[in-house]
Amino acid sequence: MITTRARGLAHLHAGVTTLGVAVFFWVYAEGVMRYVPVIRLTREVNLLPYFLCVVGALVLSIRSLSPLVVRFHRLEPLEAAQLAGRQVALMALLTFTMMFATQDRSISRLFLGTLLVWCWLGLTAMHVWLPSRLARVVFPRVLHLPTVFVGRLAALSSLAEWIAHKEPLGLQPLGVLSDDGPPAEGAAPLMPWLGRVAELPRVLQERPVGQVVLLQLPATDDEARRTIELCQDHGCRLLIHNDLAERYTHPLVPTVEDGRHFYTLQEEPLEDPLNRMFKRAFDLALAVPAVVFVLPVLIGIVWLVQRFQAPGPLFHVRERRGQHGEVFRMLKFRSMRVEPEDPAAEARQASADDARIYPFGRFLRRRSLDEFPQFWNVLCGHMSVVGPRPYMPLLDEEFRRQTRGYRTRHLVKPGITGLAQSLGYRGEILEPHMLKRRVHWDVYYIGHWSVWLDLQITARTLWQMIRPPGTAY
Repeated sequence: MITTRARGLAHLHAGVTTLGVAVFFWVYAEGVMRYVPVIRLTREVNLLPYFLCVVGALVLSIRSLSPLVVRFHRLEPLEAAQLAGRQVALMALLTFTMMFATQDRSISRLFLGTLLVWCWLGLTAMHVWLPSRLARVVFPRVLHLPTVFVGRLAALSSLAEWIAHKEPLGLQPLGVLSDDGPPAEGAAPLMPWLGRVAELPRVLQERPVGQVVLLQLPATDDEARRTIELCQDHGCRLLIHNDLAERYTHPLVPTVEDGRHFYTLQEEPLEDPLNRMFKRAFDLALAVPAVVFVLPVLIGIVWLVQRFQAPGPLFHVRERRGQHGEVFRMLKFRSMRVEPEDPAAEARQASADDARIYPFGRFLRRRSLDEFPQFWNVLCGHMSVVGPRPYMPLLDEEFRRQTRGYRTRHLVKPGITGLAQSLGYRGEILEPHMLKRRVHWDVYYIGHWSVWLDLQITARTLWQMIRPPGTAY
């Protein structure tokens, strides 16, 4: 099967890159000792523990290849650099842990640092260049899979990109059998039309077919049984394209529960207790220093300025919907003037020239400093550092009516910042499409969570505090 080939290619690539880095470690060490006197590295230094840390990191990082397996032979440079970055970060963690644990003063920190930089550059280049070359070697023409596609021409068009991406793995399209008839005259066919669906037995008899791809699920049990038996009789593989996502207008994720096969609407990495533990540790690692060292200073500054520009409470404390739709009281530095209590005005979104915002409050909002008290909510467990931004119950209910899938955001804790905000989706929501894009990225975050993704979002948010986007006000 094509997926098995892709997985094997990824594992082969992992083995080759590990071997390459292992050889490079000793070649680089020898070169440094002979030709680079500025890096103090002698032959008395025991390099074996650090070598094992570097190689061990690459072995441990094989798990991170899993999400990329199906397209490993066509990684974009940015994806390759990110993968190499994760591998080198693990190398750094293991090597410097080894250095501090053994209190080894003989090893050159400059040697380890430059080694890691070269490893990142080399791994990035190998991830871009090597997989496609390996595919040509391990999948020669004799191992190609002559494939016949069966079904609607519209479904074939939707698979055009998939077919093109799988050809390096040996997929060889022979043609399509479809009751839609041959393509209209003058249209550029994706592949030759071989006849009607009922002519599949003839095609299997006349041609060296190695694989049959059904472009949609069989309409009846009898049709499915006949196709399976036909493929078994001719010794060719059968691949059935699952078109349930098109039928139900939502992507479906296959899952296996106690030996039973189901479909669900999205992956949920944070349902894994270990992942939740990692995320909570990440939250505390940022929230504790923020609350202990940064928040007291900000409280003093904001309180003092508020006395002159907009006297009133220091904090803006209002209800928000969090995980599972539960209501909690979220803290913010007050950035607006105190006005008589008015629920309708409270629910009105702040605009770029909102007269309710006092001057220093505008600075706080633009730099996202008004959100800092929410680190206390993180410590209390109501929020996370990264997650979908929470809205007040009134807006939450309105947004739910406007956007399908909105309540999916409540599967995880809300965040001080989120993927949507880090991509520039901030400020007032003026059009339905603006809300839909935010919800799209919030749901994407829930299904694709990782510690690395949290680090990326946090880094982008910190940069936006220095260089706020135009939507920040």
